[in-house]
Amino acid sequence: MKENVIDVLLYLFENYIDTEDSDKPDNDVLELELEQVGFQELEIHKALEWLENMTVVADMPLKRHATMRVFSEVEKERLDVESRGYLLFLEQVGVLDVETREVVIERVMALDTEEIDLDQLKWVILMVLFYQPGREVAFAWMEDLVFEDLEAVVH
Repeated sequence: MKENVIDVLLYLFENYIDTEDSDKPDNDVLELELEQVGFQELEIHKALEWLENMTVVADMPLKRHATMRVFSEVEKERLDVESRGYLLFLEQVGVLDVETREVVIERVMALDTEEIDLDQLKWVILMVLFYQPGREVAFAWMEDLVFEDLEAVVH
């Protein structure tokens, strides 16, 4: 089974998003479950570390308040034009603010992948919004976008 960190994250997000913190299994139990599902140990550890760092990043106040974002060459390699345009669109309609956009970009760059496609980016955005306090409306809006896209693919 050739899975990557994003696949592990999606599995965790889809299976534990509505679970209260007290009902979530500890990391050892999660690792065992993920291995039984078929994920590789290295990818599991990377995904759990990615999530752990998400909460640290989400708690850090951002000092940059630039209205214009210039992407570095490395960011451009990871995020294609369509993905960068989507981030701009979400910022313009108020789903992302400057701080949340930066957290999304930081979390994309922390993934162990050369390029991320638009669907994967949408899931990263959804995960970031889930961990951001006070972003419940934006999370709900983004959740609708992600699941509408999934329904369109199924039909």
